[in-house]
Amino acid sequence: MTKQHYDVDLCIIGAGAGGLSIAAGAAQLGRSVVLYEVGEMGGDCLNHGCIPSKALIAAGKHAHAFSTGAEFGIAPKLAKANFGKVKSHIAGVIETIAPVDSQERFEGLGCTVIREHAKFIDDRTVGSETTTTRAKRIIIATGSRASAPPIPGLADTPYLTNEEIFTVDKQPEHLLIIGSGPIGLELGQAFVRLGSKVDIIDIAPPLPRNDPAHVKSLLDALRAEGVVFHAPVNTKKIRKTKTGVAIDLEGGKVLRGSHILVAAGRRPVTDGLNLEAAGIKTDRGGVVTDKTLRTSNKRVYAVGDVSGRGGLTHAAGYHAGIIIKNFYFVPFFKASAETGNMPAVIYTAPELANIGLSEARAREKYSDIKTVHWDFEENDRAIAERSTTGGVRLVARKNGKILGASIVGEGAGDLIQIVGLAMVNNLKIIGLTKLISPYPSRGEAVKRAASSWYTQAVFSDKSKKLAGLMARFH
Repeated sequence: MTKQHYDVDLCIIGAGAGGLSIAAGAAQLGRSVVLYEVGEMGGDCLNHGCIPSKALIAAGKHAHAFSTGAEFGIAPKLAKANFGKVKSHIAGVIETIAPVDSQERFEGLGCTVIREHAKFIDDRTVGSETTTTRAKRIIIATGSRASAPPIPGLADTPYLTNEEIFTVDKQPEHLLIIGSGPIGLELGQAFVRLGSKVDIIDIAPPLPRNDPAHVKSLLDALRAEGVVFHAPVNTKKIRKTKTGVAIDLEGGKVLRGSHILVAAGRRPVTDGLNLEAAGIKTDRGGVVTDKTLRTSNKRVYAVGDVSGRGGLTHAAGYHAGIIIKNFYFVPFFKASAETGNMPAVIYTAPELANIGLSEARAREKYSDIKTVHWDFEENDRAIAERSTTGGVRLVARKNGKILGASIVGEGAGDLIQIVGLAMVNNLKIIGLTKLISPYPSRGEAVKRAASSWYTQAVFSDKSKKLAGLMARFH
């Protein structure tokens, strides 16, 4: 069979968040682009990750609202979920967003889209079943997929990952979740709210890199709703039973459930790419890249999860921006993909968001760390909504340089962006105090936390004397 051959500016392997953003940008700049995708357009985020999980979380939020109105004078009721219709809601959300990531749209932009598995033939050529593509530059954007921990018996027991959980035949009656990271916590709470029993099991404590007080607020909220945690604990064996599945824990405890969800980390997708033929180095994190996302092959770049610098959809989008900038706008002064300003959010209720360095990490690096905190218990909007869990913590050096922040509470994922904007523009703590927040809003908590940095100085004895002196002239 004679294969179709293409000779182009840019070849992209993977049509997820990073690959699609690069393809759209390059095509609209008049570059010739070939885009390979063997799976679904939109990648993991659209089809199995961010979007379906947030749709499920939204369904759980509405169910939960039925039982939480007493404080507002609303008689509580027990919600009853129709899981078939919940799945239809999730599918509808994906269907609504899908056209933006569709093959038709990208072909309309001028890309050649090939729905086949691609692999390297040599250092600048990619091939598939019916095509070969020679390109000036090649982008690897194959993402990541769920990984299964080496627990005895797991491989022989039916289990779900994020690729199956949203389309499972019936709602899990009792869901056992392996992993207490963001995916496990988000889906665990959502399923409890829809009426499932949920146990979360992990060999390590939940979220060890986050602010400990904020993690406690989150876990306390999930426990109050019915999520049961077994962490840290060692798992001896996982097995199938006549009625479902079972997990044998160290110490003799046995957990029995209807389904197991594995949410214990992800691994980069590099299998089948034949990277050796192109001289591309890899390690446990994925494809090895420098700060400009270039691999050991000077013509090949990697973005998103597969680059070892991803793990977040918005990181892949950021990488795409760096690629377009370096390829077509500043070719002689390369922008770096390294940043300490990448926010991360866990979309539970309350949400937990962070950016930059945690207090613990900051104290390891610097000796002049100061933190300030403002609780939502002192925020008028939170009080009015009777949703006062959590608060804002800012981490900075004593000169006011912001190193990081953690926010736990309703809307934390939106509020962290205020701090992110300050950090990317090199604003110090005093810059946040100049923010004029509409009243009443939760955003005031960020400003109040920043303002508390100066409380002692503003209301010191020296300041009081100065105020007294100035009062004589007015």
